[in-house]
Amino acid sequence: MSHPAPSEPTEQPHLVSLVLQSKKALQHGEQLCSRAQSQYNTSAQEAIEVLALDAKVRWIAEAIGEQLKLAAGVAKAIEEKRAALAKQVKSWDTSRTKHTDSLESILESLGGQVVPPDFYETSAASSLFGSQHSDDDEDQPFGISEPRRQNGHPMSPPVSPSATLRRPSGSFGDKGKGKAKNTLLQERRKIAKADRSKWKTLRDFVDDRAIEDILETIENDRNTLEDILNQTVDYPPSLRNTIASLRDSLPTPPQVPILTQMQDALIAQDTTIASMAEKLESLAGHYDEMAGALKDTEAGEAFSDEDMQAMNRDTEELPIIMSELDDCAKQIEGQFNRLVNSRKSSQQDLDHLLHVLNDLEELGDIMSEMLLTQDSVEIKCEEALTSLQQRLETLDHLHERYVLYQTAFNKLMLEMARRRHYKDATENIVNGMISQLEAMSEEESQLRKHFNAECGAHLPEDICLSIGNEPTRWDVLPWPGDAREILPEIDADLIVEARERLQGHSDIVVGPESL
Repeated sequence: MSHPAPSEPTEQPHLVSLVLQSKKALQHGEQLCSRAQSQYNTSAQEAIEVLALDAKVRWIAEAIGEQLKLAAGVAKAIEEKRAALAKQVKSWDTSRTKHTDSLESILESLGGQVVPPDFYETSAASSLFGSQHSDDDEDQPFGISEPRRQNGHPMSPPVSPSATLRRPSGSFGDKGKGKAKNTLLQERRKIAKADRSKWKTLRDFVDDRAIEDILETIENDRNTLEDILNQTVDYPPSLRNTIASLRDSLPTPPQVPILTQMQDALIAQDTTIASMAEKLESLAGHYDEMAGALKDTEAGEAFSDEDMQAMNRDTEELPIIMSELDDCAKQIEGQFNRLVNSRKSSQQDLDHLLHVLNDLEELGDIMSEMLLTQDSVEIKCEEALTSLQQRLETLDHLHERYVLYQTAFNKLMLEMARRRHYKDATENIVNGMISQLEAMSEEESQLRKHFNAECGAHLPEDICLSIGNEPTRWDVLPWPGDAREILPEIDADLIVEARERLQGHSDIVVGPESL
């Protein structure tokens, strides 16, 4: 600014106005700078607190992350244990299907093989299956009748699966009585053979109710096992959902590290503060010049128009400088507010993480209970599977029993055919002997009559008193106490069928207790 020149006293009031404007600008600038400096100083402390909070947040978040990994490991362990149990159960289900299919197959086979009516109808003397409803049924498992006697003594009772075999009326070895009964039997045979659909099958002598009870017990035990398994079915997904929820709630790491953000903010504030200091110095210099000019004017000096125009021009630039100062102050305030918000946000993150830690502690207790429950489920499942396996062994025994039952029946058919052949052969021999004896007796009678007619009149009566006797007549009878054996009528095709079935099961050995 140039030195003052003499001027008219009328210009001095205008100079006072310029001095006041300059002073006001300087005072406002000082206020802005003072507030900005205060915020700048506080910003440094805020930045330190943000860094400290960020360090805590990152440390706790990392610790929580590790805890969540452990929780995920627990969920995976429970899932693997459940998978191992499910594999065992699936294996049992496969075995169960195999056993039930085998049992159903032999039962269908039994249902497809008819039993001649002579084996179970008419009197007890002609039935080969014994009494179907014995008085002792109530004392036998599943209603089975007393085992057949051998040599007058009861045979050993069958094992439990055989209890599902039932026997109709009659027993082996009983004898029929009377020709009238035989005639009735023959008539009934003709009627029965006319329609085999009315014949009983081997399946009719099986206690289906006992089998259904066994299968129902297996099904109930299997459902109980499923209920045991379902106790922990929700554990893995529930844990995973909880873990995912906690992990998603963790603070997201900033793209730019907090330290870098703080450094950039403080550097920006340093630059802004330096710029404000320069502008404040400019305002102070302008005010000093204007105050000096006013003193010179009061001392009697005057300024030229050019000097006054220059002072006016400088004063007119004050609003621009003040606007820049105000912008700088707003920048400082904005950066300060961002630091404060960062601190508050970090504090909120820290508070949230502390709450997550509490949730993790509760989750740890829950997982401990889950593991204990899973261990209990494993023990119960092992016990249930052991019991179910024993049930399958029962099905296996039933299948084996019915296979032996069918095989024994087929051999029974062949045995009856063999006995009929024996009976026919012996009866042929007996009938032949009787016919020969009758012929010999008749011939002997004729010879004796001829002799008596020729010589009897010439012999004294007291010589050989038996000369007039008829020859002894002979008959062939069953052993004393025995009755004639009555065997069932068996069609030839049934004998062929039995033989073919035996050839298809040649590897099965039938013992004396098969029936």
